[in-house]
Amino acid sequence: MILEATGYRKATYYYWVKRFDMPNKDEEIESLMKEIRSSHKDYGYRRMTQELRNRGIHINMKKVQRLMSKLGLQVTSYTRKSRKYSSYKGTVGTVSKNRIHRRFYTSVCHQKITTDTTEFKY
Repeated sequence: MILEATGYRKATYYYWVKRFDMPNKDEEIESLMKEIRSSHKDYGYRRMTQELRNRGIHINMKKVQRLMSKLGLQVTSYTRKSRKYSSYKGTVGTVSKNRIHRRFYTSVCHQKITTDTTEFKY
């Protein structure tokens, strides 16, 4: 049989055929989630769960996450992959003047050994 050749059994096939005729029991929640999403574009599944609870619908966080991925409502602007790495820390400090007139560049071998003078205030 074709079903057994693909690894499925007849019982599994008819289980899914029966499920196609069943109504969607999460239709009300899905419509409410779409309504919340239209007014709040940056709500992920955690905020969405809290907003649903504020509106009186107590639902598991994992189910909200599953429904959001099914409906394509996942937020992509805050994922780690969407941000580029930047090591820029802003203007943290200032570069001191070269008061001791050290020469940091050389014409020989392009190597120079330097030491660091650090001041601690205590």
